[in-house]
Parts: sequence; C-alpha cells; structure tokens
Amino acid sequence: MFSVPDSVVEPHAGAVGGGRARRSLWVVPLVASIAFVTGVLVWAYRTEMDEQTERRSTMIADALSSEAQLRARLDTEMARLEDLGRHLATVPRNAAGLAGDPVVVEGLRGLWLSVTWLDSNNRIVAHVPDQQPLSGLRIKDLVDGPGVSSHLTLQAGGERLIVRYSPALLLRRGIPWWLTRKYDVQLVDASEQVIASVDEVPLRLESDGRLSYMVLVGGNMPGAYLELTSRELPLPLWRTLPLVLIGGFLALMLISTVLLRRQVRQITRAQDAWRTEAAWRQAMGDSALVGLRARDLEGRILYVNRTFCDMVGLPAQVLVGLMPPMPYWPPEVADEMALRNQRNLEGHAPREGYESLWRHQDGRLINVMVFESPLIDARGKQTGWMGSIIDITARKQLEERERHQAEAMAYQSRLTTLGEVASALAHQLNQPLTAIMGYNGGLQRMLGNPGYDVDAVRNALKNQGDQAAEAGRIVRRIREFLTRRGPQREACQLDAIARRAVELVQRDLKTQHIQVQWALADDLPAVYADPILVEQVLINLVRNAADAMGAVGHGGNVRIASASAGQGFVRLDVEDDGPGLADRTIEQLSAPFYSTKADGMGMGLAICRSVIEVHHGGMDAGKSSLGGARFSFTLPVFDPVLHEESLAGEDARAAWENME
Repeated sequence: MFSVPDSVVEPHAGAVGGGRARRSLWVVPLVASIAFVTGVLVWAYRTEMDEQTERRSTMIADALSSEAQLRARLDTEMARLEDLGRHLATVPRNAAGLAGDPVVVEGLRGLWLSVTWLDSNNRIVAHVPDQQPLSGLRIKDLVDGPGVSSHLTLQAGGERLIVRYSPALLLRRGIPWWLTRKYDVQLVDASEQVIASVDEVPLRLESDGRLSYMVLVGGNMPGAYLELTSRELPLPLWRTLPLVLIGGFLALMLISTVLLRRQVRQITRAQDAWRTEAAWRQAMGDSALVGLRARDLEGRILYVNRTFCDMVGLPAQVLVGLMPPMPYWPPEVADEMALRNQRNLEGHAPREGYESLWRHQDGRLINVMVFESPLIDARGKQTGWMGSIIDITARKQLEERERHQAEAMAYQSRLTTLGEVASALAHQLNQPLTAIMGYNGGLQRMLGNPGYDVDAVRNALKNQGDQAAEAGRIVRRIREFLTRRGPQREACQLDAIARRAVELVQRDLKTQHIQVQWALADDLPAVYADPILVEQVLINLVRNAADAMGAVGHGGNVRIASASAGQGFVRLDVEDDGPGLADRTIEQLSAPFYSTKADGMGMGLAICRSVIEVHHGGMDAGKSSLGGARFSFTLPVFDPVLHEESLAGEDARAAWENME
C-alpha cells in the first residue's frame, strides 16, 4: 500500500497495449525451446558422425597395432626355432633328448603344441611330446577353428624342425587384454572363414551394423587376416541419449508452456486485483485522519500518507527516503528526539504510544501521539516499523485551558478559605510570639542584674531566635498557599506534606474533638509533585472528613495512611468513621457544583481531582476500614532521568514561546 502506479489510477491506450504484449510473452519460451531443440539435433547429428569417424580411426590404429604385435610374437617364436636348429647337431637323436632341450622346454611352455624332428628323408627322428595325453586346454586349442594348428618349418642340414602352435592361443597371448574387452578379435582366411577367435563363442557371420576392420598378418601366416569387430552395438540415432533427453525436454516444455500460460493469466488477474486494491488502499490512506508512516529497520521513511504530509507541511516526494534526523524535529530538542528514535528502532517503543513535539514547516510546534508497531512481510520477517500519528495539539491546548481553569478555581477556593487560614495563622503564631515576648522579658530582667549569667542569656537568645524563625516559616507557608502560580514540581516526601497539612487544620480538629491516626509506611520514595498544591488537596480532604463527622455527631477519628502503589507510584489514604459515601462514586463526588453540604459550592473535590490528574496521578473513593468514607490519591515517584527529559521539553517550549 506504499505506492500506486499512475497507470492503475488513469489507464491509457499505451498501457493497455503494453499489457497485451506482456500477456503474449508466454509464447517466447516455446519458440526459444524449439530453436534450442533444433540446434541440439543438428549438434547431435554432427557429433555422432564425428564420433563414428573417430571410432573407425581408432579401430584402424588398434588393428595395425595388434597385427604388429602378432607378427612380432611369431618372429620371436621363429627366432627360438632357429636357435634350436643351430645346436640341433648336439641334441640326442631321440624323443628324450629333444624333450630335454631348454629351447624345446621353453617353447612348450609358451605357444608350441608339439615339435617334430624329421631327417632328410622326412622320417621322424623324434616327436615331443611323445604319446602324452593332451590337457583340456591343449585339446581346446587344437580343435579351435576349422584348422587344427599352424606350423613353423626350419631347414637345418637337410633335416627339418616342424613346430605346431595354436592360433587361438596366439591371439590370447599376443593381443592385449584391454583390446579384447573393446573388440571381438579373430583370424580369418581369404574366404572370411574363421581360423581362430579370442572368444569361445564364434562371431556371427551376418552383418549387424557393428564397425569391423581386417588387416593382413603376412609373414609366417600367409593368407591370414586379423579382424577387429567393435563389441558396442550402434544405436539408431533416435535411440541415443541426447535425442531421448531432447524429446523429454520438448515434452516438458510443452507442458510448462501450458502451465506458464495458465500462470500468466492468473498473475494478470492477480495484478489487476492488486492494482485495484492498491488504489483503494491509497485512497483510504489519503482520506484517513491519522498520519501513517512506514520506515525500514534503519529509520528510512518508506511511505507517508496525505495526512502525515499535511501534519508536517512537507510533500511525500521530499519525505520518502529521508534518514534521521528528520526535518520536522525541532532543532532545540533534536538530540532528545534522536535518542528516542534509536530506542524505538531497537524495539523499545511503548505499545501504549508516546507523546512527541514536532515542528510544522511553517515553524509552529505541534503535539503528536505516536504509536509504533512492527512491519512484517509475507514470510513473517520484520522489515521495518509502521507508525500511526495523531495530532493532539488541540487536545493539549484544551487540557492546558482546563488546567488554568482548575488553578483559577483552586485560587478562588484558597481565597474563600482565607478567613479560616487567617484564624489558623493567628493560632499558630500565638505560641512563638508569646515565647518570644517571654524570652524578651526574661532577658531584660537578667541584663538588669549586675552579675547576670552569660550562658543563660546566650541560651535565651538562641531560643528566642528559633521561635522567630518558626513564626517566619508559618507566615511563608501561608503566603505560598495563597499565591496564585503554576505547579512547581519537585522531589518531595508525601509523609512530610501530610503532616504539614494536618498542622494547618490542627486547631479546628481539636475544636471538633477529632483524633488523627497515622499509618505512614517507612522508606517510601520521593514523589514528583508541587508540595503546596498537594498540601491544599490534603487540607480539603481532612476538612471534608471533619465536616462529615461533625454533621452526624461530635468527635471522631481520621486515619491517614501511605503505601507503595505498584511500580512508580505512591498512594495516600484519608479515612474517617463518619456516615460514608452512600454508594456514590468518585466521578459523582468530583463533578463540578455537586456537594453534600448545605452551604457547599461543589468545587472542592473537583479541584482536588484536577490537581492530582495534572500531576499524572489518580483519585479514588470507597468505604473506609473505620466504617466511614475513604478518599485516596496516587502520585508518581520521582525519576531523575524522566525529570531531566521533562525539564528539557519545558525549556524548549518556553524558548519557543519566547521566540514568538
């Protein structure tokens, strides 16, 4: 509700056209997705072709490398056979001698299946192994493929050595293991008949689309070809992972587009509703009689309504974005305002609100009541503070007029009791004046004697001075009581005020045979009040109690008690054993011109209540523990910190009034 776009309040053709364009934006992701899929397909096709070419090049390289390894292995075996031929003349011409030759032993451990020694007439001189049963592996090697074996022939002095070996065993031992994992490796002849294969199961002859490559072995294996066939079956292009992912992606994009279009419609409807609601809220905020102000956690102003702007005399464009100090803070109390603002931002603002003094742009001071509450977003996180500000300047002025009226009425009440006070003054001055006259006569007699006692004279003069000072205090107290002035608050003891008030009416109480009972609590804190005004309130309450008991009989008891009243207040009770209040409340008793006396003006309790409320206290009435009436009032405890702030505020207001 902080701001409302102009297009919401006053729509125009451009805004409508822009809205239609925004509503068609859901098509953009679909078009972009189709273009992306097309590009991926082209990339996948080209990548597949490149990978196929690379796989074929790798297969050719592997085939050439394997053929070279086979030829090298055959050359090694041929070299071993030539070594046997060079020392064949030293070998005994029997099977045992041939079998014991180290070259033969090493060859039989390798690829050789058998060694046959033929003379020049092609007769067998020796054959190893000689009638030995063949192992399972040897039998498998002999029968592997259409041919039994291949052989190497060495011509040595008209005699020949024929070595039989297994092509399958040659493949297994001549081809690296990692290559056999990658390819099907086999030897084929010119008619593509399989001679030997690494795998136990022969390769299928029909073409299944796998890559294959043949290379001529040559050398000691004429007419034999090494064939490598890829073990990986090629998948159709439409079954490859990229195309499957693309198909899934395209399906998801279609679904997402449908959902996005539905979401765009919902958001559009929500935006229209929000703009309408924002316009309503803006209108409500501008029409509210309470100033509204939103701030972030640092104190920066985020929003103000029209009432707030009128209150301080500044437009919203100037206020929004400002950080403390604010232009509506009076310069003379800017430090105090900064401290209070910092406490409020820390979360210590009173929930019941607080009063503050602001300044309008035209220079006049205004009294406001500020209520602060946390500003919470949709996720439940505090983002700032929301304040409601009420202009209470008129109310404060009315209260000030009422206070002046109450003071005027209290002054009139003091004047009406001037006669009674004068009588009390004469009674109270009688004793110190009589004592002064007595001390004066005694001094004259002592000074007339030649050998007078100096210490006695000095003591008499001291007592005479004390009595004169007491008379002066009595006169000054009566004068302050009758002087018309504003409340002069100070730290004072409520018990001492109560005792001074009773002293002023003690003569009347004795005349009416009324006893005063005291029940004052010990160690009560000082109150912040005007002692003269509070003394007047107590005098009025005590005289009312005496008059109420005098109306029904002669004599009685008045009980004055004090106690702590919760945190920050002190309570004082004035009780009697008279006729009571007859279920009348304090509101009825303190109403102007209401009195229970035949000759009463009905202003005493009204003035007393006004005086107590001016001191930020409260007044109450009820049944007394003595059986009669009880009147009670509370006064705030003196707080040095609040006292300093109050003095600062009063000094600022006084300075501003002097400037005017």
